Amino acid sequence: MDGTLLGLGGKKPSEAVQDPNAYISACPTRQALDRIADKWTVLILGLLEGGPMRFNRLRREIEGISQKMLSQTLKSLERDGLVSRKVFATVPVTVEYSITPLGATLAQTLVPLRIWAETHIARMLEARTAYDRAEGDGPARLDAA
Repeated sequence: MDGTLLGLGGKKPSEAVQDPNAYISACPTRQALDRIADKWTVLILGLLEGGPMRFNRLRREIEGISQKMLSQTLKSLERDGLVSRKVFATVPVTVEYSITPLGATLAQTLVPLRIWAETHIARMLEARTAYDRAEGDGPARLDAA
């Protein structure tokens, strides 16, 4: 393979992001934003910031994540260079996940986002309740899904 990617117009990844602009639909930085905006990414990187963890411990710590979703997210994070996977030759095989230096830079930016969410969720829920109450009393909206 010649190192080019079809989704990048035949360019090498390093060539495709010379002038990144996430507001352009073809910009590959949107892939990074998709990864960052994923709630499982935020939670997994937050846990791995504390040190390496095995799959089942991650699954126990992150309530509500399915085995399939955890596996898919870890594979995507590994592919993106944010997480590394180490296999130990034990019976049964032991697999440990760690955050990479690149992943650590992302995790550092996500911590304030998680803290913001934890700090302001009550106000968001109050606003949502008030909005829903007003929508129930008022005329039907044309932009409602």
